[in-house]
This record gives sequence, C-alpha cells and structure tokens, in this order.
Amino acid sequence: MNSKKWSGLGAAALCLCSASVGAQPTFDALPPLPKVIPMMPPTVLHSDTQGEIRFKSSSPYDLDVLLNQPTKAEATMGMGKLLLPANASERNPVPAMVILPGGAGAIPGRENETAQALVDQGIAALVLDNFKPRGISEEMPYTLKIMGTSEFDAVADAYAALKALNRHPAIDARRIGLMGFSKGGIAARMSMDERIRSKLAPNVPAFALHVDFYGPCYALMPTRQTTGAPLLSFRAGEDASNDLVACAQQEKRLREAGSDVSTVVYAKAGHDWESNSPREMTERPYLAGCTIEFNDKDFPVLNGRPLIPAGAEPDRQSRYQIRVQSGKALGDCVKVGYISGRDETARSLARKQLLQFLKAKFDL
Repeated sequence: MNSKKWSGLGAAALCLCSASVGAQPTFDALPPLPKVIPMMPPTVLHSDTQGEIRFKSSSPYDLDVLLNQPTKAEATMGMGKLLLPANASERNPVPAMVILPGGAGAIPGRENETAQALVDQGIAALVLDNFKPRGISEEMPYTLKIMGTSEFDAVADAYAALKALNRHPAIDARRIGLMGFSKGGIAARMSMDERIRSKLAPNVPAFALHVDFYGPCYALMPTRQTTGAPLLSFRAGEDASNDLVACAQQEKRLREAGSDVSTVVYAKAGHDWESNSPREMTERPYLAGCTIEFNDKDFPVLNGRPLIPAGAEPDRQSRYQIRVQSGKALGDCVKVGYISGRDETARSLARKQLLQFLKAKFDL
C-alpha cells in the first residue's frame, strides 16, 4: 500500500500502532539515528539563506523524557526547507511559519504548496523533515514512519526550528508561528504548553501563534498554562478521525489555560482535504471513545492504566518497544474507516481563513 495514502493517521502516533495498523507489520527495533547527520554543522544563517537548512534538535520520544529527563533525549540534527519572500532582508525582516508535516511526511498538495502560498503573501515558511534526521527514508513502511518519529519528537523539532529562525537576519523573531497537519497538528497544539516551551526554548520569544489542521484529539495534555499564543483550529464534519466533542474539550482547556482559540469546522469535508488524492472512504484506523491522559509523572494513562511502566528506560529504542506492546491495551477504542482526500471547497476556504488569521496576528 502507498504510504502517502496513510498520511492522516494521527491515531497511531501516541501508542496504538500494534493494535491499529492491522496487517501492516511492526518492527523489532527502530533504525539507529544516523551518525553522520549529528556531526554535520548547523547551517550558518545569513539574510539571504534559504533552501535546505540544518539546526540542532533532539529526540525525546515521550513527554516524560522531554519534561523531566531532557538530557536523556538523543541529540538530533533538525532539518527543513526554508522559503523566503522576495522582499525579506535584514532591513525588512518578515514573519515566518514553521510547518510540521503529517504522519507520513509532506504529501502532494499540502505542506509544500501551503508554504509557497505563505511566501506569496510575504511570510517565510520552513517545512520540517522529522524523518531523515532519525534514519527513516521515504521508502520505509508507514508503520515505521509513524512509530519512528513521535509527536514529541516533532515538538522538539519545532522549538529547535524556532531557535534557529531567531538567528536568521531576515526573519522577525517576534512573528514566528507554528502550524501542523494531522499528526503535525497534534504537535502544534501540544507545543502551546508553557512547560514545554520553558524546557525547549526558554531564551527566545515564544511562537506568536499556532494553527492545527485536523490533528486528532485522543490525547489530552495536562496544560495548566499556555504560552499565551492564540490557536486557530481547522476540522471537518465528515472526518471520523477527529472527535469534534473531544477537540472542543481540549480547546476549552487551552482557553482556560490562557490562549484565545478559534475553531473552524467544514461540515462536508473529510481528512486531508488539501491532498491531491481523490476523496474516498479509507481503511485507516483511528481512535474513538478513548481519552489518553497524562499522570503526575507525565506518563500516558488510559482508563487508569499507565501505558509506560514506572522506571522505564528513557532511550528511544526502549520507548518504541513500549509503544508497540501497549497497542493491545486500546482494544475496542480502535475503529477503522474514515473519509479523506481532496475537497476543493474546504481547501479554498481554509487557505483564505488561514491567511486572514496570519495577516491579522502578524499585522501585515
């Protein structure tokens, strides 16, 4: 099966891969982090630097490692493709958006096309690659992609990119936002937690805004205080992978924790509405009827049962094994089949509303 057709599967991101992917195989171990990439120097950023850039990042894999054992997160070289508007310069620094891809990476019609649309409006765009720095290639199966890079790895890359863009002379450090699609949307939303920002990027301005494109809402972050940045959330009425009630509850929590949250729902759209693939009922799995919460140790918990055992080793390989094994705990919460694919109406409306939001918040 073409892994790009599985790009919207956010439900496998946290811990359900072995239960949810059906006939797709799981793997005994992750590929090791490439040794050569962390040894490469970060890109020196000048006022005209664009294209492929590198910056220091890390691979915490789980929330407890990110917050409580950050030195145990393996060093990683973050990577992405930066596009600058023609008018960007040291004398005219422009706003920027960091773009987190979905579970299978950038897909035709979505991340790169959105980046170009932003650039056309005077906003720089950095499309991140969460896979290559972690030894995962385009040819590898979707199961390995979704398990080999966690949502917390994506959060780490996002904040590493924020610090990198702060050093770019042609980018305004106080007007850098974060957006993500599907699994990337989960990470964009989780990144609003002030505890995460204070761990990963305490010495630079926080993201000025966040945008979540249909990031599933099965994992409830214990956010007591956000960074204060606003969130724009896009969802669809015919996308069963997004539980609209659960998403509304999460957005309510973020409001109570200090952020303005705006929500747009397209009643007739499904998942991945920017994709070049035609609209269809997929056979993708998703979670429904379950909420994964986090305990006081920042371990995920389902129905009172921790999905990571106390004393678990913090290394990436150990945490991967735990996720594979914990999938069976989700049981009847795993459903199969939701609508996904190109929807011209939703695509056009979302593009307009995104740009309106960005122009208002970036004062363009």
